[in-house]
Amino acid sequence: MAQAPHILPSLPKIAAESRRQTTPYEPVCAVFRRYLHQEKLKFTPERAMILDAVLRKEGLFEPEQLIDGLKRLGHKVSRATVYRTLSHLQDAGILKQVFFDNKQSYYEVIAGRQTHDYLICVTTGKVIEFNSDKLKKLRDEICQEHGFEPLSHRFQIFGVSPEARAAVPAESPPSIDPA
Repeated sequence: MAQAPHILPSLPKIAAESRRQTTPYEPVCAVFRRYLHQEKLKFTPERAMILDAVLRKEGLFEPEQLIDGLKRLGHKVSRATVYRTLSHLQDAGILKQVFFDNKQSYYEVIAGRQTHDYLICVTTGKVIEFNSDKLKKLRDEICQEHGFEPLSHRFQIFGVSPEARAAVPAESPPSIDPA
């Protein structure tokens, strides 16, 4: 069987394995570019690198973890650039900043992902992510009651974990003085 003639013979053939794969977060890049353009800021290589690193994160992350990871990969990036870019990503609706205490804040990617709620142990710092359809339903009911359209929410429960309670010896009951 004869092969069909090439319509565009001058274009090189690209091997199937070398074709560029579409990544699931490419639209997020467009969202960030649009935000930067509206703010009259440039989409710099540093911002692109930070965006890429952020979108590869699963769950919560600390800015210092991000900086350390970028440096381990050989990227030169300043703390100020990372923190400013995280702020821009938050303003663009790509990230949310989650405060757990006055010592540390964490970030979570929300664009194109399911957001989580958190149980936080105030003693150990242990964090448990959870999702609750009941909570989302309650959020929607409250919004409807007040004429709001829900976009997102943040729900954090602060408490003491079983591990923290087990580490502290139980208080003995007060002694009663018979006199």
